[in-house]
Amino acid sequence: MRAIARRRFISLSLAACAAGIIASRARPGGIAYGKAPRQRLDVYAPESRISTNHPVVVYFYGGGWQSGQRSASRGVAKALAARGIVTIAADYRIYPETVFPGFLDDPAAAVRWTRDHVREFGGDSGRIFVMGHSSGAHMAAMLATDPRYLAAQGISNTSLAGMIGLAGPYAAIPTSDPHMDEIFPAALRERALPIAFVTGNEPPMLLAAGTADTDVDPRNSDRFADALRAHGDAVELKKYPGYGHDTIVDSFSGGQNTVSPVLADVTAFIDAH
Repeated sequence: MRAIARRRFISLSLAACAAGIIASRARPGGIAYGKAPRQRLDVYAPESRISTNHPVVVYFYGGGWQSGQRSASRGVAKALAARGIVTIAADYRIYPETVFPGFLDDPAAAVRWTRDHVREFGGDSGRIFVMGHSSGAHMAAMLATDPRYLAAQGISNTSLAGMIGLAGPYAAIPTSDPHMDEIFPAALRERALPIAFVTGNEPPMLLAAGTADTDVDPRNSDRFADALRAHGDAVELKKYPGYGHDTIVDSFSGGQNTVSPVLADVTAFIDAH
């Protein structure tokens, strides 16, 4: 059975193998986790597949809920996979195809697919983290705080091993973009922020923010961390002097991999949980 699954899902990339990982795809367009064109994902698995106990990250890129593609997640995914973490890079529907809360259904479905299939890639289905950058961090945090989205997939948010957010808008929706009023309808705004759902039953969280971020106010991470602590949740808040909105995620890629404090803190958090 495992051999059949491996033949079905895995194709080797020389570039990926050079980085110590296998980039896995069911077909050139990625692995389908739903019927919509953007419901596709890639799996980046450690080269060693003897164990089925590797921790797992489901990663969501940023793009203001209206742009982006999973290929932009490659740097983060390869860096994590090279450190023994099975990483799922998922696409999801964006504006104008969908608006809040519709775009949260896809990340939840990607987590369900991961739970059901990640053992085929050496991952531990009982140790799944959600992670994202910018709007992707918002979505990861929503899955971790508002139980409705994962519950619709038959999963409890409390079963997540943790949530890792890079430069996320957790406490305030950015207002500079003219499409925000359409993406987050006024009647639903009170349901749109992770900070509004903190109850003390959240999985452990790592919140990372750059002090020079001018796109998403780093005080979002401060306020969210304060709310989590006030309810007794486990949270680590990391601030990176001089890092901007994109620097914090770009630091995973290229020659910076061995020295990036963000990557070091993320892997330490995963190891600890």
